[in-house]
Amino acid sequence: EVQLVESGGGLAQAGGSLRLTCTDSGWTFDDYAFTWFRQAPGKEREGLSCINWNGQNTYYVNSVKGRFTISRDNAKNTVYLQMNGLKPEDEAMYFCAGKPLDCSGAWTSGNAYKHWGQGTQVTVSS
Repeated sequence: EVQLVESGGGLAQAGGSLRLTCTDSGWTFDDYAFTWFRQAPGKEREGLSCINWNGQNTYYVNSVKGRFTISRDNAKNTVYLQMNGLKPEDEAMYFCAGKPLDCSGAWTSGNAYKHWGQGTQVTVSS
């Protein structure tokens, strides 16, 4: 079973960068697609970026396209989110979630995912 832990959040200045890490302690990491979500107080959960099982396909929503980059290292059971050009509106709790194989379909919908991490907080100062 996939067990996910996020890390790498913290405080950044507007315009700065952070790299988030999602690590799986399960047995079938390379069978799964992974998506980064975020949720700020008073706002809906938002899917940001998805990477399929072999890293050959990636997807981004417009609000982060060109600023955030998703990647994975299957040998390390790890997914990354490199965040550049941070804005105050990026401040949120960031979550990693997994589903079998592909990002196809409604990958931004949280109900497609069976596996979630505990989240890591990103704070951006202006």
